[in-house]
Amino acid sequence: MKYDAIVIGSGQAGTPLSKKLAEAGMKTALIEKRWVGGTCVNDGCSPTKAMISSAKLAWSVANSEKLGIHVGGYTVDLHEILGRKNEVVLRMRGGSEKGILKTENLDLIYGTATFTGDKEITVKLNTGETQVLTADQFFLNVGEYPSIPEVEGIEEIEYLTSTTIMELQEIPEHLVIIGSGYIAMEFGQMYRRFGSKVTILEQSERILHREDEDIADEIVKIFKEEEIEIITDCKVELIKKEEGSINLFLSVAETSKNISCSHVLVAIGRKPNTADLGLDVTGVEINEKGYIQVNDKLETSKEGIFALGDAKGGPAFTHIAYDDYRIIQENVINKGDASTKDRLVPYCMFIDPQLGRVGITEQEAKKIGKNVIVATIPNTSVARAIETGDTRGMMKAVVDADSGKILGASVLAAAGGEVVTILQMAMIGGVTYEQIKNGVFAHPTYAESLNNLFMSLDK
Repeated sequence: MKYDAIVIGSGQAGTPLSKKLAEAGMKTALIEKRWVGGTCVNDGCSPTKAMISSAKLAWSVANSEKLGIHVGGYTVDLHEILGRKNEVVLRMRGGSEKGILKTENLDLIYGTATFTGDKEITVKLNTGETQVLTADQFFLNVGEYPSIPEVEGIEEIEYLTSTTIMELQEIPEHLVIIGSGYIAMEFGQMYRRFGSKVTILEQSERILHREDEDIADEIVKIFKEEEIEIITDCKVELIKKEEGSINLFLSVAETSKNISCSHVLVAIGRKPNTADLGLDVTGVEINEKGYIQVNDKLETSKEGIFALGDAKGGPAFTHIAYDDYRIIQENVINKGDASTKDRLVPYCMFIDPQLGRVGITEQEAKKIGKNVIVATIPNTSVARAIETGDTRGMMKAVVDADSGKILGASVLAAAGGEVVTILQMAMIGGVTYEQIKNGVFAHPTYAESLNNLFMSLDK
């Protein structure tokens, strides 16, 4: 069957792109091997944030006495939490699928696609049959999957991943997490609040290398207050299942140690879903890690084949995948000249308090030799934080010393993702730190604390 365009993967780039291509008059096929919506809807953002909301409420109840609210006791019902999570997922997945099915010129095909020629794919349908499809243009939005470390004995246990842990029907007695990235931190805090003992293992000397050390240290402090153990400079040498428990044999700062636990979550990162795509017959280049190589217009080394989202490498965020879709739409449909050059990459780690981030960090600024000044303020000096009874965290901004423009920000606060977005808007508009320092913001809000943040530069 011949199409004008074939989109492989129905994630946050593939779904809207396939609809736009079809609406522009192109006969389009959208290939999806599992569920519409990709990682974000089915395994990532939507389900995890639904569960994190339950964990946040559990923490609020447990810590309500300092605000004068005395609760006689509470229970965590994991089955109800999972039920609500599943309802959220099905609602979002169903809405996306419905939008695809009602779009003219668009065929939704469930199956696994493999390139068998330049512009040809063979799709093994989920029904067991196969189809051969060709198209003038291909758009690859195939995403990533959890990476598993090569540790002796790991295949002998039923380890968890970021996908399978959300189907776990019991709260772990002791959850050990291998890795300390965003997935590890979010799940670690969540399950601690559900009642698990949690230990996080990090091979490097500190957690969260993308963040400044003072931000990472503040997060460690917050986790320590919740009795979450973080072990750094730690390598897992061997895993054994013995007498109903799992034993991990560790090398910690060159000293042997072992931990016994009930469950192990692997959260060391993710790999692109490109190994079985058959890209070797297309001329599309991939790097040594399997990521599809693209230019700033998301074009691969093969004319007419584009890559979007996580599988092309770079920041693996839903909003970046969606922006990839906007770039392709502009260039392919509107014949424009959109590019990934100089786009801001905001993100939010949904621990509690949230870590909102945008632009460069202080450590990145120093590495590239930027002349910067750095503003910081603890949340103990933020009126809104004091009033709500949650002064954990801090705010930080990196400012160009010559122009006064903001280069980056880290906001570890109850509304960190929202506050950092205000600073992102300032960056987009070229607003200087002095304009924000002297701006009039509603009192008492978290946003108002930006006055105080930049007043710290006057000292």
